Amino acid sequence: MDLTYPQEAESFRVEIHAWLEENLPKGWFEPGFKLSEDDRKEFNRTWTEKLFAGGWICAGWPVEYGGKGLTLLQQVVLNEEFAKAGAPMRADFFGDTLVGPTILQWGTEEQKREFIPGILKGEIAWCQGFSEPDSGSDLASLKTTAVLDGDEWVINGQKVWTTQAQHADYVFLMVRTDPDVAQHAGISYLLVPMHQEGIEIRPIVQVDGSAEFNEVFLSNARCPKGNVVGGVNNGWKVAMTTLGFERGSSSTTGYRRFLKEWEFVVKEATRLGKNKDLRVRDDLVRAWEKVKIMEVNGYRSLTDSLNNTHNTALLGACNKMFWSEAHRDSMELALDVLGMEAQILTGKGEEGERIAGRGRGRADYPVSELQASFFFSRSETIWGGTAEIQRNIIGERALGLPKEPKPAKA
Repeated sequence: MDLTYPQEAESFRVEIHAWLEENLPKGWFEPGFKLSEDDRKEFNRTWTEKLFAGGWICAGWPVEYGGKGLTLLQQVVLNEEFAKAGAPMRADFFGDTLVGPTILQWGTEEQKREFIPGILKGEIAWCQGFSEPDSGSDLASLKTTAVLDGDEWVINGQKVWTTQAQHADYVFLMVRTDPDVAQHAGISYLLVPMHQEGIEIRPIVQVDGSAEFNEVFLSNARCPKGNVVGGVNNGWKVAMTTLGFERGSSSTTGYRRFLKEWEFVVKEATRLGKNKDLRVRDDLVRAWEKVKIMEVNGYRSLTDSLNNTHNTALLGACNKMFWSEAHRDSMELALDVLGMEAQILTGKGEEGERIAGRGRGRADYPVSELQASFFFSRSETIWGGTAEIQRNIIGERALGLPKEPKPAKA
């Protein structure tokens, strides 16, 4: 593992920091700086425009498609400087991080011309249609079908846990296009418009009142024949590329949200006098150790990616399993620290202290930030590949263990 960045990367770091100093509100870097409510609204209104003008949105994309063509190390440095400054990048995870890079790698020129500009400008909102009621961890067993009818695919089936489906213009959808071949071989990856009669969206309301997950029902929904990415029946390979992008250039910054959250738990423990409890102190130290392991693993992942020295997919499985379970455990510790306070609604809406940048809940159901993070941490061991699936990958590919037996058919 090499923590020394080359000079060209450090020069790029100076360029980014100078841009941030010029474009962030005056006083941003001063201790205790806080925007007023009106200034915050103005910042939110204009910041994306400034990011776009600076070329920092999807900056790793090729220049011919609107990016800056940054190298992986430059993208890492970009993320690091924004994270250090506490300056937000555009939060279009599905477009910027998942489907956009997938189209760039697998799409036709026609698909790139049609979709990439809209993603780059934030004009198209996306959701991900992978999981089904009986095909979550075992994604290859999906049952949603697409049958070609002239120049259109006709799609029938159901997806579940579809984040932000109610706001999306398109869904990148995994469907079965050939039922007569092996499971992995008969899947295609489609780009399907959401605003049509054949699609019904039902929000799944969570215990904290939020409903960012949804069920999506497709009844003779349609999309153009040319909206297959990567070729018909090649969807499994394309989807694995998409899932790989979830762990991209944030390798050295991902740990920061967990560190910020840990610091807040320590603050709460001090407020409640539990920082003197030896058991709590030991648990807090163990949680901090896990955050530091995340940081070190991030640098290991970056070094391997730059040098192509290890199986990055296998290392990604190890990292994903570790951080998701560590976060789940730390949030259980947080509720243990809060004690009975964790059983009541203590949130303050937009006025509450924000520790993870996660806005959840309703005005009439004001969960606190720690309560919201606790709820969300339960899903992190599931999305992007469950912890159980990550263990299978590690066991089979790293340890050479036999494949997990399939359940017996009835």
